[in-house]
Amino acid sequence: MATVNFDPTNVDLTTANPTEVICFLQASQNAYNGNLGARISALFVILIISSAATVFPVITGQSKRFKIPVYIYLFARYFGAGVIIATAFIHLMDPAYREIGPNTCVGMTGNWSVYSWPPAIILASVVAMFLLDFGAERYVEIKYGTEQNPVSAEAVVTAGSSGNQSDQVETKLEQGQRESASRSNDADLKADRSFRQQIAAFLILEFGVIFHSVIIGLNLGTSGPEFSTLYPVIVFHQCFEGLGIGARMSAIPFPQRFSWLPWALCAAYGLTTPISIAIGLGLRTTYNSGSFTANTVSGTFDSLSAGILIYTGLVELLARDFLFNPERTMDNRRLTFMIICLLVGAGVMALLGKWA
Repeated sequence: MATVNFDPTNVDLTTANPTEVICFLQASQNAYNGNLGARISALFVILIISSAATVFPVITGQSKRFKIPVYIYLFARYFGAGVIIATAFIHLMDPAYREIGPNTCVGMTGNWSVYSWPPAIILASVVAMFLLDFGAERYVEIKYGTEQNPVSAEAVVTAGSSGNQSDQVETKLEQGQRESASRSNDADLKADRSFRQQIAAFLILEFGVIFHSVIIGLNLGTSGPEFSTLYPVIVFHQCFEGLGIGARMSAIPFPQRFSWLPWALCAAYGLTTPISIAIGLGLRTTYNSGSFTANTVSGTFDSLSAGILIYTGLVELLARDFLFNPERTMDNRRLTFMIICLLVGAGVMALLGKWA
């Protein structure tokens, strides 16, 4: 550490090493200040609230008896999308800069000082998510084919007029017969194809959210006087994120053989923060969230998660739903409601960033 030989009582600003000054100012000790009962209650409250918010859209989506109004579903889906996008920028990117950015102790020390690492890690994360998403999409295309099979411009040009028209008509008839014979399997194939496309994007989303939830839980279990503010804010934070995740999950057509997967994914999200709180409580007297090591790990994880949620939020949630969705509603009233829910979700989550 750069502060080992630093004497804060004898500083000449004309000759002092700026790194030593910054590291001293940002250094902190273990901040735990008791309230063990309230912290233990946070473990169970967040477990129940986040799990319930995540499971509710899934249950209502699968139940044949209980159907929620479409506008309630749309609210959960697009409010959650706004929450996820705001989380990426306000709750992940900003903290990453405060932890390992250029003007921090970590960012001014050793190899961390040779480059601005938060945007670099975020960029690498975005590119990695794109490659994973594209690889999954391409795999599905190779295995199941595309939704439509238009004739490419290259095929039209290279075919020219040399083909025999009667042969072409016969080929179309044969294709029609084959399509008719296999129609009974089409629904299953389309459902399986849709599942494989959507589940890859969703797993990327949940992976990024879980990364973030680990840091949240550790900080809540070891925080100091700010615990009383963090507690309710994080309850709302986890509830809103869970609502968005559950709404997205409820739209995925899970095949019968994967009927267990939604519940496993709900449990993974619901349990991550409480488990992290429990770990934080176990380390409550020794863990220092402001230490050099803690800032390095937390800043790196926050940057990775920010890249994941930026890509997922902007591409999977916004672009695919609003710009490139052939089944998007043409109802202006419904579209307006969806946009408003999105903006409200982003605004509420951005506001929560004032406290956590």
